[in-house]
Amino acid sequence: MYEQIILTGIMLALVGCLFGTRLNPAWLFVGAIGTGYLTGLIELEEMLANYANPSLITLILLILVSIAIEKTTLVQGLAQSLAKGSLSKSVMKLGLSTAFLSSFTNNTAVVASLISAIKDSPTHSPSKLLLPLSYTAILGGTLTLIGTSTNLIVNGFAVEAGMQPLGFFDFTLVGLGALSVGLITIIVLLKYLPDHGKQDQEVVPFYLEGKVEAGSKLIGRTVEENGLRDLKDLFLAEIIHGDRRICAVTPQQVIQQGDILLFVGDIKSVPLLQRFDGLKIVHDKHEKDVEHLVEVVISQSSRFVGKTVKEVRFREQVHAAVIAIRRGHDRLQGGLGQVRLQAGDSLILAPGSEFYQLPNLKREFVYISGLDLQTHLKSKKSNLVLAGFVAVIGLSIFDVVPLVKGLLVFLIALFAMGAVKVTELKRRFPIELLAIVGSAIGLAKLMIDTGLASQISDALFYLLGDFGPYGAFIAIFVMTVIFTELITNNAAAALSFPVAFALAIGFDVSPLPFVMAVAFGASASFISPFGYQTNLMVYSAGNYRIKDYVTVGLPLSIIYSITVLTLIPLVFPF
Repeated sequence: MYEQIILTGIMLALVGCLFGTRLNPAWLFVGAIGTGYLTGLIELEEMLANYANPSLITLILLILVSIAIEKTTLVQGLAQSLAKGSLSKSVMKLGLSTAFLSSFTNNTAVVASLISAIKDSPTHSPSKLLLPLSYTAILGGTLTLIGTSTNLIVNGFAVEAGMQPLGFFDFTLVGLGALSVGLITIIVLLKYLPDHGKQDQEVVPFYLEGKVEAGSKLIGRTVEENGLRDLKDLFLAEIIHGDRRICAVTPQQVIQQGDILLFVGDIKSVPLLQRFDGLKIVHDKHEKDVEHLVEVVISQSSRFVGKTVKEVRFREQVHAAVIAIRRGHDRLQGGLGQVRLQAGDSLILAPGSEFYQLPNLKREFVYISGLDLQTHLKSKKSNLVLAGFVAVIGLSIFDVVPLVKGLLVFLIALFAMGAVKVTELKRRFPIELLAIVGSAIGLAKLMIDTGLASQISDALFYLLGDFGPYGAFIAIFVMTVIFTELITNNAAAALSFPVAFALAIGFDVSPLPFVMAVAFGASASFISPFGYQTNLMVYSAGNYRIKDYVTVGLPLSIIYSITVLTLIPLVFPF
């Protein structure tokens, strides 16, 4: 009883922080399992053993191996073929190819590899392709055991709970059904996606900052007198005066020396601000040519994620000054230096001469206007990489060599042949994923071992008993879908699995359909740009609004859910 009370407090605190704060989930999960150790719920050796779970090690190796796969001619060929054909054909081709790649390698890497090619497509608007790219990458990940981190994590939970390991293609029948109806739904709903074409470009809400310098003619005059109210495609949103922020700026507001003026609007209107005497737009030691600005999109592996421009000394690190930031259509507050950067943010930079020579550009950004950030392998080496990967998967499927062993040998071979480098392995090593999943496995096991999961399932059994196992199965799926939209897919799986497993035991039925409900539910992130990494990556790149995700993602989520809830009990009977 004592253990259940302590663990309940830990889990409530974890869930509350996941939903109610912006703290890094990795720190929260590590803190939760660490508290379990400090309070005597788990021994140190047992806690550390969870971070060496075979499914987790397999996942990490897959992510590292995908560094080489995304450089191959397979990905290059897909990128080059996207511009051919009508929009529907392009989306169908893009969807099937992305789903296939995502079923065998990291879907985040697939999306990152294709963003640049899609943004530079001469035929179709990127806003018509990028969201389908993310959605089909998610759907493709449900096809195999290794297609998404969620499937491998759920497999790890299942093994720890005493179940047989899930097979490589156990997910495939249900996944194919979900992909088929999902792709058809996406194509039908294409007309509802915005069309930000080159000839019909809507005002892009970039966030710009200007500083009133000493001697400026703006000083001592009102906003209206300075003509700052009637700028084409620009809106003066805020003024920062010392420590004071002035929102809802009135025409009578007097401009003073040192004021920071924050504008929202079209980046093409930057030259308009140059005409105002003493209003410095680019904070740098040298004047920059605004006609040679570049747009970049922050990578999920960037060291800038979670930090402000000021904290990372962006200008010194990248040899470029940030003059504008966009995060979808979100309104940002405070000065540019105080904006905490996120993966998917679009930045407008005034680059110095050394910017293009930096070796770490492709680590920090998934897209730079006018540049191809992909390192491509030569044809012979590319074929060797693909053949080696297919061999590893084949040997695993036929139980000749365990997948984790095959991937480890393959990774060593990739390193030996120069397909991946030590710096790339360091940069792409998923330390946060390791922290979240290793901790989550320990917490899930604690919930089962202490009987807390049984207590929760008993309460749910009381509520859902009249609906039978199928009603409880639906409830677990819906709960997991809600979790994955509000927090992260991996956290959703970690919170739902112990309850799902205990419910199956309570109904005295096979736990497999409940396990599959958690796996497919945790991958059902279509309604929010923040629930899944690939959705966030295309958010600003496609100039989407949250309503675009809801318009297309909500019908897709409903149809996906109906399909999955119908197919799982047929493939995995209770």
